[in-house]
Amino acid sequence: MSADAGSIGAAGRREGTVTGVSEPFSLPVVPRYAEIDQQGVVFNGHYLTWFDEASTAYFEGLGISFADLNADHYDLKVRRAEVDYLSSVRWRDEVRVAVSCAAVGTSSITLEFEVWRRGSEDADVEVCAVTGRNVYVVVSTRDWAKRPIPDALRAAITRP
Repeated sequence: MSADAGSIGAAGRREGTVTGVSEPFSLPVVPRYAEIDQQGVVFNGHYLTWFDEASTAYFEGLGISFADLNADHYDLKVRRAEVDYLSSVRWRDEVRVAVSCAAVGTSSITLEFEVWRRGSEDADVEVCAVTGRNVYVVVSTRDWAKRPIPDALRAAITRP
């Protein structure tokens, strides 16, 4: 692929953007009573918290800690968050949040999420209840300006 930031690839993405770069990762989640709304389902805003918890565990699983990033004066900020609700998650459902890296740009990382659940009525069937996508931008903790992805982070995400 060309590293020319201005050229567009056949799929409509900029060439130089790495896609499909990591194996899926799953984080088990136990829906807490406090996350359940009056309709008996997980309140929609809590899925973003689950995405955040899953992304942190995903990066830690790759050997990247936020403490180390911060010590090197880097942080990741959410630039865009998307959530699509397909099915309800209820209290006591068995849940896991799957995470995969969809794209790595010059200063951004796109993670995709799937919330899978098994309920008491359908314990034999795992259902994708929610999908989401977050775009993270690397920033400097000194001036909060956008920065290129550090080499160690890029290597961890894109290693075969």
